[in-house]
Amino acid sequence: MPQPAKFNTLLGYAPGDVPVYSSHYPSADDAEFPNRKAYRSYIDGIFMGYKWQCVEFARRWLYLNNGCIFDNIPMAYDIFHLRTLRSVRDHTILPLRSFRNGAKRHPEPGCMLIWEEGGEFEQTGHVAIVTEVFDDRIRIVEQNVSHSVWLEGQHYSRELPAHIDADGGYRIECTYDDADVLGWVIQTDDDSHAEVFSQVTPALLDLQPGSVASSGEPALPDRLQPEEKAFVAFMGGYTLTRNPQDQARYFRMSESAHKAIRHAGNEMHAMFMQATDHVLENDALLERFGFPRVLWPRLRESWNNRRNHMITGRLDFSVSGRGIKLYEYNADSASCYMECGSVQGRWAELHACLDGWCPGEHLHEMLVHAWKKSAIGDVLHIMQDNDLEETYHALYMKSAIEEAGIPCKVIRGLGELTWGDDGAVVDRDGLPIRWVWKTWAWETALDQLRSECAEDEQPQLPDRQGRARSPRPRLVDVLLRKEVKVFEPLWTLVPSNKAILPVLWELFPDHPCLLDAQFNLTADLRRKAYVTKPIVGRCGSNISIVGTGEHIIESTDGQFEERDLMYQEFFGLPQIDGLYLQVSTFIVDGRHAGTCLRVDTSPIITGGSDILPLRIVPDGDLLPEA
Repeated sequence: MPQPAKFNTLLGYAPGDVPVYSSHYPSADDAEFPNRKAYRSYIDGIFMGYKWQCVEFARRWLYLNNGCIFDNIPMAYDIFHLRTLRSVRDHTILPLRSFRNGAKRHPEPGCMLIWEEGGEFEQTGHVAIVTEVFDDRIRIVEQNVSHSVWLEGQHYSRELPAHIDADGGYRIECTYDDADVLGWVIQTDDDSHAEVFSQVTPALLDLQPGSVASSGEPALPDRLQPEEKAFVAFMGGYTLTRNPQDQARYFRMSESAHKAIRHAGNEMHAMFMQATDHVLENDALLERFGFPRVLWPRLRESWNNRRNHMITGRLDFSVSGRGIKLYEYNADSASCYMECGSVQGRWAELHACLDGWCPGEHLHEMLVHAWKKSAIGDVLHIMQDNDLEETYHALYMKSAIEEAGIPCKVIRGLGELTWGDDGAVVDRDGLPIRWVWKTWAWETALDQLRSECAEDEQPQLPDRQGRARSPRPRLVDVLLRKEVKVFEPLWTLVPSNKAILPVLWELFPDHPCLLDAQFNLTADLRRKAYVTKPIVGRCGSNISIVGTGEHIIESTDGQFEERDLMYQEFFGLPQIDGLYLQVSTFIVDGRHAGTCLRVDTSPIITGGSDILPLRIVPDGDLLPEA
């Protein structure tokens, strides 16, 4: 097998003289590509993608040959579901049609060929550009598959076998046994033989209540894992709510609704990442987020070097027949993982609930996979506050980290931390802290930094002289030390800050999943009714829902009343049987990994709101006429 060409090597030229490069990342020159920012590909100031991935090439080829680009997508296979291209010159919207492999409309030069996720293209799928079509084969150009320089005179990456079946359908064979060609995407007005992507019937987005036969509290399993013992101790039993009248209740969601939420979650994550990059390139925007200026270089450094180190976060949605609307992204120290990935499934087992399936059943294995990719080469310290809720949360994550082969030590509180002889922070056994996963919020550490900013005109970030300022290490002395790598990374402060919501609205105006969000209260928001949120609030604190005539519909108190506010269009949660329902979906390693349901008698979900089990059922079970 030939040696792969070094990263960034020119492999050849595709039609239109578009260069194709080697994406053999292990051979990338650290001097030439010192950080994540160096891998970003731009043409004429337009972001194409990351060097030299398959999506980057497809977007660059379309731009250079046709002057068009497609919207940001989370995974290559999502291109199959795009409906439009946009002309960069005059912003004209051009229709895209997708054709399943085997369709009677054959692929044609210049169209995009899409692979399904799985096997060789695990998680992401793949995209290539078709250059030539024959009855028995097809030629394509692509990046991030082969890293070999093309033969002289060759203008394509590889050939794929194909054939025309008896019905006239064109079928392409994948040369990898564990991968499948999904189909091709053509810019055309003609929808003959194209896939029909119908909108989800609104009624299928409505959740339905369900209940199990209540015969008292079920017997606990014979053996409980450490995280389960901590959860049972916190809740007083294997239940998601302490309210007796709700302990037999669950809610049902259609498969179509869950698929739509999965797609929305993937898309929203990708959009938040684009917005984060935009903020960190713009001082005036970053000023809006209220971070101490001394932290700005570290935020940018974190984004440039640790963009792919985010393990997980939680997106909160309103989901009903009125649509799917995003409220916010808890990208830093989110909660409810165990409830989603373990408890709601175990609850169904204990109550013999056979209705549908659990939407968190893959969360744990996806966390394990993400931790395996983290490349941690030492002991990881889990830092948590000393209470039962954070204990079961930490222990659940610990089980995934250890299953990934990473040794862990749990630190409860800060009392056992001391200064080492060389100025490092060490644990109770004298082991220096180098890697951390935390339940603490980054904002807690920033509060310590803010207090220093008020007292010192030139505050210093923690270094090895920290013991001179504090006899015992503080949270900020651990999390903001350069030699300590923290999960979630520092840059997750940006997408977790509510100031990101007006930025998203500016970048993606009128997106169907977004709500109008502004830094200042507009006349339009006053007419619609709106929500005020502190930009650094957590757990539903200090939120007000304001109706027409400035009537306060609902509000919460908390510790963030002095923080700057942003304003978001009011879009209420659905209410069923006296409970307001918020759908929370978890992103792991950049893609959807599980879903759970937060509920409350109040229209504002807070840290004290309950979780009730969610079950995914076939469309026909939820809505027989579907």
